[in-house]
Amino acid sequence: MENNNKIKWGIIGLGNIANQFAADLLLLEEAEIFAVASRDHDKAIEFAQKYNCPHAYNSYDALFNNDLVDIIYIATPHDSHAELSIKALEHGKNVLCEKPLALSYKDAVRMIDASKKNNKFFMEAFWTRFIPSIQDVLSKVNQGIIGDIKYVNADFAFYANETEGGRLFDKKLGGGALFDIGVYPLFLSYIMLGIPKEIIAKSIYHKNGIDLQTSMILQYENAQAVLHASIASESDMKATVSGTKGHLELNSPWYIADGYSIFKEQKEDNFSLPNLGKGYTHEAIECHNCIRNNQIESQLWSHKNSLDLSKMVEDIKNQIGLSFS
Repeated sequence: MENNNKIKWGIIGLGNIANQFAADLLLLEEAEIFAVASRDHDKAIEFAQKYNCPHAYNSYDALFNNDLVDIIYIATPHDSHAELSIKALEHGKNVLCEKPLALSYKDAVRMIDASKKNNKFFMEAFWTRFIPSIQDVLSKVNQGIIGDIKYVNADFAFYANETEGGRLFDKKLGGGALFDIGVYPLFLSYIMLGIPKEIIAKSIYHKNGIDLQTSMILQYENAQAVLHASIASESDMKATVSGTKGHLELNSPWYIADGYSIFKEQKEDNFSLPNLGKGYTHEAIECHNCIRNNQIESQLWSHKNSLDLSKMVEDIKNQIGLSFS
């Protein structure tokens, strides 16, 4: 980092999510969008101009070789996450990689290993973990405010029009409901209850083999979670965590909740916790803190957390017979 103490970001994969992330970075004084890269040079130049970025490249390698870049945000399609993350780490860059980490648990392990080998910060961009509502809810759950957790119910669903094209229906890019959005309800169950003893999953498939919708029951020693992901229908996208003394509901859409409610002893308490910007700011702040403290992983969303979630997703992938080859 230079003397101005700003952390210089590089961004590769300049689609919708990268645009939202970049817009949020502009809200942080300690962040600078320093370099962007796309195989389409015109797209890179346009993106750079939009966010007042001084460097636009037509190759990822050129960005990796920019010695002034502190951290690279990887927002390319799922199938390229592993190789690009590993390459960035080998070039001495810190990395924030979009979820899901990889299309296989084996690749997720390789990514974490590369972080450790090169002693560079690496984190899966599970932004929901860092928003104020989730942090506050998890704190209250850990304090036992609603008692022992017995049930988690969450879904993530929207209707995706196939005629619009894009990666959601592209098998080679890791399309489908499970890997794109199913990771969110699985994440919620994981942070509330941990790794389940058993997962039962069923899917409805597209003609090309991707899952259009997947429903999951997670069995724990003394609790259950019922989860759902779909790109074939809409839902209210609420999430409920139920305990022996009450329950809480995250505002819709729960994965970016601006607050939540606790229902206990016939009383409802509402909590408002707006996000800064869209909400990507909070994971970026965590990256900054970790880099400044010479940490190679976050304590809030650690390497082990990412690997645990990747293993759960892989178990479901195998159970429903999903393949991206």
